[in-house]
Amino acid sequence: MATMTVADMVGKFLNDSGKINISAFDGSSFGPKDAPLHITVNNSRAVYYMVDHPNDLGLARAYLQGDISSPELIPGDPYEVFKELTALKPETKKPSPADLARIVASVYSHGIRHPEAPSIEGPSRWKRRTEGLLPHSKAGDSATVSYHYDQSNEFYRIFLGSSMTYTCGVFDTPEDSLEDAEWRKLDLVLDKLNLKPGDRLLDIGCGWGSMEIRAAQRGIKVLGVTLAGEQVKWAQEWIKREGLEDLAEVRQMDYRDVPEGDFDGICSIGMMEHVGFKHYPSYFKEIFDKLKPNGRLLNHQITRVNSMTGKSAGEFIDRYIFPDGQLASPGEIETVIQDTGFEVVGQENLRQHYALTLHNWNKNLVAGWDRAVELMGEPKARLWGLYMAGCALNFELNNIQIHQFLCVRPDSQTMTDTYPLRPWWVENSEVLPTKA
Repeated sequence: MATMTVADMVGKFLNDSGKINISAFDGSSFGPKDAPLHITVNNSRAVYYMVDHPNDLGLARAYLQGDISSPELIPGDPYEVFKELTALKPETKKPSPADLARIVASVYSHGIRHPEAPSIEGPSRWKRRTEGLLPHSKAGDSATVSYHYDQSNEFYRIFLGSSMTYTCGVFDTPEDSLEDAEWRKLDLVLDKLNLKPGDRLLDIGCGWGSMEIRAAQRGIKVLGVTLAGEQVKWAQEWIKREGLEDLAEVRQMDYRDVPEGDFDGICSIGMMEHVGFKHYPSYFKEIFDKLKPNGRLLNHQITRVNSMTGKSAGEFIDRYIFPDGQLASPGEIETVIQDTGFEVVGQENLRQHYALTLHNWNKNLVAGWDRAVELMGEPKARLWGLYMAGCALNFELNNIQIHQFLCVRPDSQTMTDTYPLRPWWVENSEVLPTKA
């Protein structure tokens, strides 16, 4: 049986529509040379990666190592190439079992190899379990949050910009600056919570402290908690520079260990992705118990489009970005919120805003590419460009969404309504930029 070329293998998965050219190290080529998109398979390791993991993990490994490349691809922002590849989906086809067997036999005829994963790849789910890091336990959460966030603060600053806010902004127009959009989002959260000077706010998963800065500027007493030590260091220094120590505090602490209670408001912005679906009831119960009667919760999280989709992320996201991360649908989340005892008074989908935010982050990464590579190495810099561009495309395609839920803890004693008859938050909060 003749050995298949790389082009032969590609032809078993993809029809030749004239839209892509794939050339390989073995001299073979698939598709016309004048195609608008060109992909090069630079070495055999890329093929072995794909045989070992014929999914997003195999492709990611090859790309991060430089085993596949494209002259049209910008490492800090591969969005346009992703978009063109997505457009090829109608041209894909499913190989027969016999074809798959031929492909594997052809690859292994050159030797059975299982190349090592890139050094920046995290452990598999199975390995994390054998090390005792149970998903969404306190130890497991501490390890996975540290894995993602305890990178170089300067690296994050390159693409997040001066607000150091790692969740979607709120845009009035696509031309708005990232900084204005991020501060507008923080103002929107505080407007929805309707907190007054002197009120007490708990910020769960506070990141680098942007909410603490904004809340304290309004005279709100705010406590932020995060499991990431690098974030705590940045936030504490920022609070001190702004002279807000009397109003704002950030601790390295699990939200379940916060001893205080009777908060007027609690916000959780981009943290729920780490909680795990089975732990939603205990998560919302913990928040419910920490709020005063008539206190408000603003929960902001990435969501699945429907409840029929699996909760857990694919292997690429699990090993490289958010270990043990899970997403649920808006309906599932709202059901748990209401079953906990909250009254949901507002729900908003910001899907389009997150796509715009990610495009701005990618743009910033491209502008600071040389410094990003210097700080983190090219594979890690490529990883963040890959992750953010892929997320932007998925938000645009409505494969994922992001929702804010505004909730009130009812006062069971007085049964008194404490919020106005109509939505009280303004759509266009005044933007007051603050420099990190």
